[in-house]
Amino acid sequence: MIKKITIGLFLFISFALHAQTVDNFATAKEKAAKENKKILLFFSGSDWCAPCIKFKMNFINSTQFQTYSTGKLIVFNADFPRLKKNALSKEQTKENEALAEEYNKKGQFPLVLLLSSDGKILKQWNGYPSETIDEFIKALE
Repeated sequence: MIKKITIGLFLFISFALHAQTVDNFATAKEKAAKENKKILLFFSGSDWCAPCIKFKMNFINSTQFQTYSTGKLIVFNADFPRLKKNALSKEQTKENEALAEEYNKKGQFPLVLLLSSDGKILKQWNGYPSETIDEFIKALE
């Protein structure tokens, strides 16, 4: 009985922590506007860019960031994997390329942007953030 409750609680928390990540940028903007949240857009190369992988592991996937972002941010990852086995759908690739054309013309990886719900850049990090997770979260405020 306790085991079932523990598993159920773990699944609920896992879902809740990742509930604010979306796969479509238009949806991210709509959701951000509706819920009065900002958008964290980050450009990554998930299978080739070491600083991108490190950013996702140390920042995005951290419990501290997940707790903070759930109530404040919509997170969108514009990923550009190189390996065929990690290829995104054609639709997702096209959307990420359009986002890069608008927000990442220089092709920097990682590039982390804090956006308003209408897509205006509020803050930008070129490369891996130099801040600690606490300082990064404070900068998002």
